[in-house]
Amino acid sequence: MDYASIPNSEFITRWRSVQELMKKKSIDLLFAYGDDRAVFGPAHVRWLTDIPVHFEPLCVMLLPHGDPILLSGPESNQYAILRGKIKDVRVLEEFTHPDEEYPYSTIQSLDGILTNLGWERAHIQRAGIGGLQLINSGTLQTLKNALPDVEWVDLEADLVNLRAVKTPAEIAIIRRAYQIADAGISAAVEAVAPGKTERSVAAAAEAAMRSAGAEGFGIDTIVASGPNARPILARSTFREIQTNDHVLLTLAPRYEGYHGAVGRMVFVGKPDPQIERAYRTAVKAQQACGSRMRVGEPGSTVEAIGRDITAREGYREYFLYSGLHSVGVIEFEPPIFGPGTPGILEENMVMSVDIPLFNAPWGGLRVEDGYLVAHSEAKKLSQSEYYFYR
Repeated sequence: MDYASIPNSEFITRWRSVQELMKKKSIDLLFAYGDDRAVFGPAHVRWLTDIPVHFEPLCVMLLPHGDPILLSGPESNQYAILRGKIKDVRVLEEFTHPDEEYPYSTIQSLDGILTNLGWERAHIQRAGIGGLQLINSGTLQTLKNALPDVEWVDLEADLVNLRAVKTPAEIAIIRRAYQIADAGISAAVEAVAPGKTERSVAAAAEAAMRSAGAEGFGIDTIVASGPNARPILARSTFREIQTNDHVLLTLAPRYEGYHGAVGRMVFVGKPDPQIERAYRTAVKAQQACGSRMRVGEPGSTVEAIGRDITAREGYREYFLYSGLHSVGVIEFEPPIFGPGTPGILEENMVMSVDIPLFNAPWGGLRVEDGYLVAHSEAKKLSQSEYYFYR
């Protein structure tokens, strides 16, 4: 099998794009923080150095010139050197566990690292930070104590915008992620039957996705049957699927740091006519959005098409969140377009059209697929069928 990956040269290009951002924003030092928090914690670090963050936080540190430094905990540094693209890895005291001892590790404070590198703190007037919402208050205060006279600037939105348009290498990886998601959908559909638990269906889907190359999942696999499908977010349970149930599937495998996301319904036996009608409306809405998606189109205009179709059929108040968002190192990342969001679609953005109808008297559902934005017509990345009856 041909395993798609990001070439080393592309990471260097990413570092330089961040440094150009720093110059535009007059940033003298930048910290891009990541941890293993589900969904979005690893994003900045994964994009900048290709490390799947786990157990201990990691932080990429850049000046406006030169190569970055990676700050790690004492149990991650050797893995970071082996796996990552940044070879200058320093163990940061602030990332150690207070109850652990590491007698053979070289551990430095941020102040000590800056001194060792010869970076003149007097020249650091403005420090940028990505992942600010992830950092605990103690670690953040330690960073500020090491640079007491510095103005701190939240660069989260700016850093995320650098990832919005995908490169050919990223697109190849994302295509593979959607193929993996399709494999999971097929396995889940085959596993759905009266008497089977939601968790057994989820296990079949995840086994198929792992076998196809998934390294993990951007969100917990959702298999929600009957009343469990009503809320936006669900977790698979030991509930047994019943005859005439509907089963919501939402799968988001992660492959080489990138995601695919597919949402479908499976109808068991004779479906509830209300749910089947709502699902057909959602499919129609998603297809209409996909057909309108092209370079230069306002994202909010595309999203409004799906919202309007569902509203005309009586589902206005069940369309509960923005229906158009990017997919990348986070399963649900900016740009995110709702009714009032500015911005236009650009070539080689990967956008998920996600039609959500939830908290309805009859239950809930989601139809979701990814599209690659192009000048003429967006290319649908998932090949899963829309209708499954068991």
